[in-house]
Amino acid sequence: MTYSIIARCPRTGKFGVGSTTFSMACGRRYESVRPNVGVSKSQAFYLRYVDPLALNMLAQGQTPQHIMRILEADDPDFAYRQFGIIDRENNVVAHTGSGCGLWAGHAVGPYYAAYGNGLAGPQTVAGIVSGFLKDPDAPLEDRLMMALEGGRDAGGQMSKGVPRPERSAWIRVVDRLDFPETDVRVDLHDKTVAELRRVLEEFKLYRDYYSARSAHPSDAIPEEDFVAGLNIAAA
Repeated sequence: MTYSIIARCPRTGKFGVGSTTFSMACGRRYESVRPNVGVSKSQAFYLRYVDPLALNMLAQGQTPQHIMRILEADDPDFAYRQFGIIDRENNVVAHTGSGCGLWAGHAVGPYYAAYGNGLAGPQTVAGIVSGFLKDPDAPLEDRLMMALEGGRDAGGQMSKGVPRPERSAWIRVVDRLDFPETDVRVDLHDKTVAELRRVLEEFKLYRDYYSARSAHPSDAIPEEDFVAGLNIAAA
C-alpha cells in the first residue's frame, strides 16, 4: 500500500526519494538517503534496519547488486520485502518479493527505480515513471513530485478492488552536505499528494531566504517581514 521513487540526478549528483502511502508518517524515514553515498528505500513488510545497513555497505564501496544478495541470504522472509538501492555510479537494483501482495512490482531505469505494493496495477508504476521522465531538466525534487502525481493519476493504491487514499507523503533530496536540501512531508490530509505539491512550492519560496539568513545573519530580515513580502507579491 505504498508507492515510491528513488533517483540520482545525473547532472548534479543529488540523491532523492519520494513516497506516498496509506500508512501514517512515512516521512519519518530519514535514514533512506545519504549525501555522497546513495539511496536505499525499503517498504512492504519492511525491516527498518535494512536501509542504514545498505547505505553503510554502499559507503564501503559495495554495489547495490551485491548488497541485495547479502540481504537475501540473511533474511528468511525476503519474499515479503520490497526495496530499491542506487549508488554514486548510477547503479540501480530493485526487489519485489512474491509475498508483497497484489498488485506489487517495480521498474528500473538508468538512475531511478519506481516501485509499489497494494497498487491498482502496473499502470501505477508506469505512471510514476512517466511523471519522473516528463521533464528531464527539472530539479530533482520537482521530478520526484511529478512522479508521485503520475502514480496517483494512474490509479494509485487499491485494496480488494477499492481505491485506497494516500494518507502520508514525503520528498527528500540531499546534495553534498550532511543535511537535506529539500525535506517536505504531509500527514493525514484528504488530498495528500496535492497538499505535498502545495508544501513543496511554498518551501521553494523560502529556500534562498533560509540560505542567506544562515550565511549572512547580520543582513537577515525578520522572517515575518519576509513572509509579508511574499503575501504582498501574491496579492
